[in-house]
Amino acid sequence: MNSKPQNTQSVQMLQVPEELAGQRIDNYLRTQLKGAPKTLIYRILRKGEVRVNKGRVKPEYRLQAGDVVRVPPMRLPEPNDPPVVAQPLLERLEQAIVYEDKGLLVVNKPAGIAVHGGSGLSFGVIEAFRQLRPDAKELELVHRLDRDTSGLLMIAKKRSMLRHLHAALRAEGGVDKRYWALVRGSWPSSARKVHAPLLKNTLRSGERMVEVNPEGKEALTLFRMLRRFGRYATLVEASPITGRTHQIRVHAKHAGCPIAGDAKYGEENFDKEIRDLGGKRLFLHAVSLNITLPDGTELKLEAPVDEMWDAVMGQLKDD
Repeated sequence: MNSKPQNTQSVQMLQVPEELAGQRIDNYLRTQLKGAPKTLIYRILRKGEVRVNKGRVKPEYRLQAGDVVRVPPMRLPEPNDPPVVAQPLLERLEQAIVYEDKGLLVVNKPAGIAVHGGSGLSFGVIEAFRQLRPDAKELELVHRLDRDTSGLLMIAKKRSMLRHLHAALRAEGGVDKRYWALVRGSWPSSARKVHAPLLKNTLRSGERMVEVNPEGKEALTLFRMLRRFGRYATLVEASPITGRTHQIRVHAKHAGCPIAGDAKYGEENFDKEIRDLGGKRLFLHAVSLNITLPDGTELKLEAPVDEMWDAVMGQLKDD
């Protein structure tokens, strides 16, 4: 009999060695069926598809040396297989698409979802869309948004589109991207333009931080006040002319008005007050996008904010 399960379409019969005697059947299956979700393991146990000595067992059953475990046919992910994204998230991202053609896909990315896997995350938006669009072999991110930032994110479906949009992003005025940000305090009317160099640092913990520093790279953000809530908070529009890491967040802090819900650069008391209003997110949203496609078509897109953002805004009082 096999001692290790294989990815196969046939039933497997596994004999329990003496050193594994006393182990619970659910824990045994988790170690033997590498990559199998816990939900799958408990489902096949509950349905009786797993048998021990030809009998049904409960998850808490403790194995004995020589027990024969029947494992039903199943397809488990190989070590190099891409991560499998859960169906609810796939459906959520499918519903968040605001534009799609043969070469480009634009999604209103929810806050809290990374654009790609890495740094302890097995998947992000790009991995999810590779699963949603298996026939699109050249899906690539055109640009990035921070994990906690919501809004318009471009994904190229063809290399030619990726090259075109990268060139547009490098060209001055080639892509018009605008963001909304809810910031602490009364935004200074003089801060219509924040022109401050940014330097990236990596802390011992591995966390990436950015600061205004003369030795950093040139960074320019244009700001426009949209709505004041007394001296308590301001809704501003931000247009990043350059594309530095955390640029809008650090420039807002530099202007004396950090963005609500910013765990890296925010103000703790203000963030707590916003959380008490139900605002458990970073209040930065990529709201609009204006680009020219390779065929000369001008594409103008907008993305609504989420219900949490709207709910908090509804509780703030205008000036």
